[in-house]
This record gives sequence, structure tokens and C-alpha cells, in this order.
Amino acid sequence: MNTKTLQEIDYFRIREEIAGYCVSAEGRQKLLEREPLRKTEEIENLKNLSREWSTYFAAGRANPVSAWEPVHPLLSIIKARGASLSLEQVHYLGQFITSINSVKKAIQLHAQELSLKLLAEQVASLPDISDMEKKVFRIITPDGEMRELPEVVAIRKQIASLNAKIRTIMQGFTSDQKLSDVLQSNLPVLRNGRQVLAVKASLQNRIPGIVHEVSQTAQTVYVEPEEAVLCSNELIQKEFELQAVIKKILLELTEALQPYIPAIKQALPVMILFDTTQAAERWGAEHNCTYAQEAGKEPPLLLKARHPLLGDKAVPIDIRFMEGKRVLIITGPNTGGKTVSLKTFALLSMLNQSGFPIPAGDGTRLPVFSNVFADIGDDQSLDQSLSTFSGHMKNIAQAVNSAKADTLILLDELGSGTDPQEGTAISMAVLDELIKKQSFVLVTTHQGILKNYGYTNPCCINASVEFNQDTLSPSYHLLMGVPGESHALDIAQKSGLPGGICKAARNYIATEQADVSALIRGLNRKHVELNKVQKEAERLAAESKEKSEKLRQRELELRRLENNLKKGKQQELNDFLIHSRRQLENLVRTLKEGEITREKTLSVKQYIAELTEDTMRLDNKIEAEEERLARDEKQFAEEKAKAPKHSTSSNKKTKKKMSNAEALKYATSNAQLEAQTTGTAAEKSRQSAATVPLTFAPGARVKAGSSGNEGLLIELAKKGVWQVQFGSIKMQMKEKDLRLIQGAAAESSAPLKADVSIELADDVSNGIYERPVFELRLLGMRSDEAVHALERQIDLCVLHNFPHFSVIHGKGDGVLMQAVSDYLSHCSVVAEFSKAPAEDGGAGKTYVTLK
Repeated sequence: MNTKTLQEIDYFRIREEIAGYCVSAEGRQKLLEREPLRKTEEIENLKNLSREWSTYFAAGRANPVSAWEPVHPLLSIIKARGASLSLEQVHYLGQFITSINSVKKAIQLHAQELSLKLLAEQVASLPDISDMEKKVFRIITPDGEMRELPEVVAIRKQIASLNAKIRTIMQGFTSDQKLSDVLQSNLPVLRNGRQVLAVKASLQNRIPGIVHEVSQTAQTVYVEPEEAVLCSNELIQKEFELQAVIKKILLELTEALQPYIPAIKQALPVMILFDTTQAAERWGAEHNCTYAQEAGKEPPLLLKARHPLLGDKAVPIDIRFMEGKRVLIITGPNTGGKTVSLKTFALLSMLNQSGFPIPAGDGTRLPVFSNVFADIGDDQSLDQSLSTFSGHMKNIAQAVNSAKADTLILLDELGSGTDPQEGTAISMAVLDELIKKQSFVLVTTHQGILKNYGYTNPCCINASVEFNQDTLSPSYHLLMGVPGESHALDIAQKSGLPGGICKAARNYIATEQADVSALIRGLNRKHVELNKVQKEAERLAAESKEKSEKLRQRELELRRLENNLKKGKQQELNDFLIHSRRQLENLVRTLKEGEITREKTLSVKQYIAELTEDTMRLDNKIEAEEERLARDEKQFAEEKAKAPKHSTSSNKKTKKKMSNAEALKYATSNAQLEAQTTGTAAEKSRQSAATVPLTFAPGARVKAGSSGNEGLLIELAKKGVWQVQFGSIKMQMKEKDLRLIQGAAAESSAPLKADVSIELADDVSNGIYERPVFELRLLGMRSDEAVHALERQIDLCVLHNFPHFSVIHGKGDGVLMQAVSDYLSHCSVVAEFSKAPAEDGGAGKTYVTLK
């Protein structure tokens, strides 16, 4: 990443602040070395770990990561032969072991309860250090003190005894009244680590011993009595012996720790990861932060973003990039927050790429940038002979040369520092180049031409910092979609510039600036109005959605009720069939077991009669229900017809009835010359059908309504039921389920009788028609459904002597068009088919003529 830009957007300051929440020196150092990452997997892993720490802390749990001093430098000492850790360094290792155990215990205890999946995985990667723990804490206490080992205790007792003996000797001298005039003090003092007496120089011979020191005035000498000298010498020897024993113990411990070097190396990065992620979460919780979503292919969206260095003074801003727009041009007054907006977007993007939470609202999404460049502030340098403009151009040149599709570029006051006309031209040319490279660019400017550039270029979007006209001060809110005025004169006058100068300035720019300012103010008003309209549209959409959901729920309830009714009817039939089957089986078994007697024959006939009676009862029940349903439908239709009709526009497709004349006229317009060639045969067929009346009588030919099979009426079995011969099969059928036909021709050969109407269907219901339609609509169907509906239409056309029709399949992606063409080209009854002329649907409609 560009270090200079990271410095300018205050990334390092925030990183150092977050590092202060680490509990270990190594975790803090690791965090201070972190820079924005470029791999999405690494970024999301860090954020997910911190999210789980958030869950852990939100449950009221204390931080399980305890502090430890640097452990990594100890590895080289443990590895070296003959080297020994100091007692303090062993204590550092003990702190590290304690922290590992604390984290293990806490995460394993709450992992399942709080769903700490990632933290549990990291804990599982920690090695077993129980043996190392025993070796370390056998030598030291948790506070880092040497334990009372047997070899140490014996020497310490001897040292304590010698110290007590020396104190007794000294106390004998200080309490002796004969020596009161000899001693300068009644308390022994310490010189060179040995206890001595302060004796008057003139009387030093009264106390024999070794003089260790003489005062500056030479009036006092410090004498160690002879009785104490031997004890002090022995004390020094014992203390040296104690240090030798401790050194031996630490040397043996260091050698014993060598096999655990790999375990320490394995555990250290995991513990540092725990420390850094918990630090990021604790910082985020204190600053009311959230974790940004991965933008992916969606445009960046920053909601309620706050610069973390502004604290409570920060005004939340929203920055919304739109699809296909990667250049954001921010305008508005000075001190209005334009530069802060640039820095906030860049800083939060880099914090997000470092795996940190950001001070923004939920729903924020940010992309991953490969690099970030900025031209912010004044890079004027006397040492390098750089002017203000040259400094800007150097930064911009570096940004343009390094720009890529995943690069973030910040340009503050683009085009400033030189002639306004030339600066504007350079600015637009720079933006043109950055747009070609598809980089994400945030620009601040006061140049009016760049505001217009933002409107005219489809890759740009304008924004402005809001300005309060009443207080003549900025509100620091960012308005997306509209440019802003600079308000330089208002701010200058409020800052103390004399009113006469401001008035003269207004006179100079009145004729040039008035139109632009009015335009911007008008756009701002439109922006406010648009927001109101948008909110109202959102409210209506919410209400519509709610109603739609209620209707959907009602539909599901009705479907469920209908299904339950069907289940009940089906169960009733199943029970009836099972019961009947069992009775038949019993009767057959009875007949097989003995002779056929009159009683057995009568029982079979009686069962058949009862079965017939039950069947008739069920049929009558269903027919009665159908009659009631028909009456209800008729009543509903009459009420609907009497109700006032409202003119409504609807896209719902309906069926329309046409009179004979209208149908003939419509057929003539579609069929044209072909209808004339077939008209004579059709007329003869109708006349023939009219001369022979069709009645239900033995010998009449009929067609079954559902299957379409043709048969011959044999006799009337009972009222409304006929016995019909279908080939070699005889069966009884209801009269209402049969249709009379003339010879092999269907009764539909007379579709143009005066009392018959022809239906023109504008919609399709599962591709099934009682009669063919002039115009078959297949829009919205899948290809297999469309082919089935077309096949049904052709069958009906053949049955009804209907030679011409059209198919509306639309253009779309060409699937339906190709399916219709393939079927018609292989259908044996199709004489020809062609696309409709442009005025009648063109390629989206096909005319079909049958043989």
C-alpha cells in the first residue's frame, strides 16, 4: 500500500490506537506492523474472529487473554546449549502458559453456547503444553518467585541463621552501656553489604575489628567487629552457594524446555491472533463500530460513517456509489467537510481491509482495493524546487500511472494552484483517463465546469456538503446527486472581510454566477421533493406488499381447504371400494367352496343390487352438489351482470364471446382466399347435418365426452343411462357424457348455426380448449407446455373443420418461436405456415393453414 497516502488519511494513528487495546507486547507489536490486506479470505477471517469476540463479550464474559511479556526472544536462549533462562524470563514463559490455558478453558466452555466456531477452531490448533506447564511451575510460583525447593530451602535456612547471629552480635555492642560514649549511633549501618558500627575515630581502638569506611569529616569510622567478621564471611559464601544452586536449577529447566520449542512456536501466532482480534473488537465496541460487508460486484455503500478522530463532533455521512458510476465529485463551501468526506471513505476502507470494525452503520459494504493514492493538501517544497501546482501534479501523475480497476484515488481541490481554465482542462482530462482505467475516484472541487462534467458523464455522480443559508455555516451533511455552491462570499464576510469588498465581489460575478447558483438551488429543491416522492412510493410499495402477502395467505388457506376436501372424498371412495372388494371376495370364496345353490345366487344378486344402489346414491349425491353449484354460479353471474361496471385497465387476459356475424367476419379476414376454397364443402356438410335430426336412439353413433372414443347406442339401460358398444366392449354410460355424431364426423361440423356462438380465447388454461380458437396465445409458457397447447389446438381444428388460425408466441429469446416452428414443420396435417406481417406482430406471430 502507498505509505504516504496511509499517513495522510490518519491510518497509522487509528492503528496505534487499536494496538493499545492489546494485552501482550507481542500482540501490540504485531498489530502495529499490520497494513491493509488485499486477499478477501484473510480480511473476512479476521473480521469473523472479531465478530465472535463481540458475541463472547456481549454475553458478559471477561477477557480470557491475559498479559504476557515477549516470549519469542526466549526461544533462542532455550535452543542454545549451555544457556540458561533467568528467573524473570521463566516468569515470562509462565505468563504465556497461563494465558493459553485461560483462553482454552473459556472458549471450550462457551463455544457451543455462543456459536464460537472460528475461535474454537483456533483453540483446537493450540498444542498440548501440560508437560511444559508442570516443569515451569515446579520451579516458580504464578507470581514468578522461586519455589521452596529442598536444595534451596536448606541453604536459605543457613543464611537466615547467620543473619540472625550477626544481628545478635551487633545488638550486643549497641546495647552495651560501656560503649555508649564510643558509638556515634545505637543502630548498625550497612556498608558494602556488611553490617558495621559507627564509631568515633578517637575511640576506635575500643572496638577491635575491620574498618570499612571513614566519614568525610574523619570523625567517624565504620567498624565491623571481629565477632561478626567470621559470620559475614560465611554468609557471603552461603549466598554464593544459593545462587549457584538456583543457576543449576534454571539451567536444568532450560535444557528440559528444548523439546517444547515447536509447541511454543505453534502456539505463539495463535495467541497473538487472539490478542489482536479481541483488541479490534474492544476498540470497535467503544467507538460504536460495525463490520462492513464485502461489496463483491455491487457498488460501494457507506452508511452513517464517522471519522474516528472527530469523536462526538463527527457528523454521520452517507456515500453511495451507483452501478456503473465510479467517480464521485464533491462540491460545496469551504470548511464544509469535503476533505473529511474523502478521508473518511478512504480511512474506513483501509481499516476494513485490515480486518478492523469501522464507525459506520449496518449495511455498509466496501470493496477490496489493491492500492490507494491521494493528492491532499499542499506538497510545496523549497528544497526540491516544487511549487504548489507542481506538487499536486507529481501526486496526480503517480496516481494516474499506477491506477487500476481496483485502485482508490483521492483528489482534493483538483485543478487548483494554476490558471482556472487550464486547471479545469487538466482536471477533466485526468478524470477521463481514470474513467478509462475504471478506478474508484473521489474528487473535491470548487470549479463549476467540473460540476457540469459530473452531470454529463455517465460514469460520474455529483455530491455536495450541505450549507445552512440561515446561519451561513455548513452542516457537514453530504447530499448525493446534487452539486453545491461554494458560498465563498458568505463565508468571507462572516470571517471578517469588510462588507464593501464582499459587495464589490458580488457585483463582479453577478452576471456570470446568478444562473449557475439558481440552477443549483433549484436542483436542491428538486432533490428534497424527490426524497418525499421516494418515501411515499416506498410507503405505497410496503402497503401493496402487505396486501399481496395477505392475499397470498388467503389463497394458500383456500388451497389447503380444497385439498382437505379432496382428501375426504378420496378417503370415502377408498373405504367404499375396500368394503365392496372384501364382500366380493367373500362371495367368490363362498361360491367356490360348495355347490351353487339358489340361496347363494340370491345373495350375489342381492349384493350386486346393493352395490348398484350405493353407486347410484353416491352419483345422486354428486349430481345434487353439481346442481347446487350450478345454481350458485348462475346467481353469481346474474348479480355480477346487474352490478355497475367500472372502467379499469388490466393486463389480465380474458375470454371473449363473438356473435356469428363477428366470428365469420374475423375468420374471413384471417382466412381470405383459402376460406373460399373450403366454404362449399363445409356448407354441404352443414346442410346434410341439418336434414338428419340427431336423437338418442338405438343405433345412433355417439362419442364419449372425455376420451373421445366413438361407439354405437345399443339400448336404454335406465333413465339417463345407455348401453354403448365401443368396438368389442359394451359398457353403460350416462347420456350427459355422450355426444351424438353423424357418421364419423363430429357434431362440431355445424359451428355456424344461428344459435351457436364461437369463442375467441385470449388466454390459455393448461393448453386445453373445448373448441379451436382463431388466435392461440402461448406467451409466458415453457416450450413443452406451448407444444402441448399447439398440438391440442391442431387436433381441435381437425375435428371442427377449422383450417386457419394464428399463433402468438412473441420474440423474446427465441425459444418459443423455435419450438413452434419445429413442431409445425413436422406436423403432417399442416399445409403451410408463415410469419405475420410487421403491422400484425411480425416475427412474434405465425399464420397456420391446415390441409
